[in-house]
Amino acid sequence: MTDPRYPIGRYEPKEFSAELKEEWLNIIANLPESLNKAVAGLSEEQLQTPYREGGWTVRQLLHHVADSHTNAYIRFKLGLTEINPTIKPYEEKEWALLPDVEAVPISVSLTLLEAIHTRWYATIKDITEEQLQRTVVHPEHGRQMTLWFLLGMYSWHSKHHVAHITTLREKNNW
Repeated sequence: MTDPRYPIGRYEPKEFSAELKEEWLNIIANLPESLNKAVAGLSEEQLQTPYREGGWTVRQLLHHVADSHTNAYIRFKLGLTEINPTIKPYEEKEWALLPDVEAVPISVSLTLLEAIHTRWYATIKDITEEQLQRTVVHPEHGRQMTLWFLLGMYSWHSKHHVAHITTLREKNNW
């Protein structure tokens, strides 16, 4: 049985290839549409359903992706414009418990994701292999990360959370 925390498996870094770059860029470009399809027609009760026991609700997942990818966009811009900048970590579990997560409709985060991904994709669609080797420092992990690593991780993150929702829908016959 697949681990419900990782319905597509864990992120595994990959070596650069032009084909993989295009695949990952397409995932980034298409995430807003994928999430809109994944949550289409869900009721308020369904949005309040955890994707797994002890996991976040669909509502929390949607707002988390918006929070995470807003940070990702900024991390890429820092990595492209500064020499090995230190990026700011954040407490994602704590962010998921803040009042806006329950008070704000998911449509706001879906709109935010559309805007962020439009800007993010425009920023990185023509990124070179050399630029993808630029680094940022993640102090929480205590290491440098290339933009290539981050591109792969955030494309995985996109598919990962869409799969949380679609797997829940399949399991519950929604």
